[in-house]
Amino acid sequence: MKGLTRTFLAGLAAILPILVTVALILWLSNTLEQVLGALLKGVLPDVLYFPGMGLLVGIALIFALGILLRVYLVQGIFHWLEGLMQRIPVVKTIHGVVRDVTRLFSGEIHERFGEAVIVTLPGVDFRLVGFVTRSDFEGLPDNLGKKGTIAVYLPMSYQIGGYTLMLPRDRVEPLDLSLEDAMRYTLTAGVSARRDE
Repeated sequence: MKGLTRTFLAGLAAILPILVTVALILWLSNTLEQVLGALLKGVLPDVLYFPGMGLLVGIALIFALGILLRVYLVQGIFHWLEGLMQRIPVVKTIHGVVRDVTRLFSGEIHERFGEAVIVTLPGVDFRLVGFVTRSDFEGLPDNLGKKGTIAVYLPMSYQIGGYTLMLPRDRVEPLDLSLEDAMRYTLTAGVSARRDE
């Protein structure tokens, strides 16, 4: 019975990510078509409307939002909304995980983090995965960072939180993983990771 259960769980683990991804894409497509399609049907004459127009308009709106996010004012509004969501207890956990996963796919991780590193703290045997966020402290208080100091962000698993440490450069060693894989490793508590060859 244990062998059957293990085999079933292995099959489930293999198919579940694919099913969830397909279901999410279908749900998003259907939602865009239903909501925007209904709006377009009310505005456009029947001759101009065709099935799938809501989805196409939704994709165009998402693309337009991506362009607008380059404008400082729009960025400010989105940062304010994110800050608001980070103050709601359950919502902030869900939002944090979704935000970090989408940033992995959008490539924004490269703008935020310089490199993935292993941090060795003095007097302890364990090591932590971190991300270099700053190596230049010019214009900041002297006691925050000086020459040879770097800022390293240590995220907690499942995006519960994290710490930013100011460390001497010799306390870290480069981690031979891409930023995406190192973040995936950290956010899933080491469960999910791969090394691109």
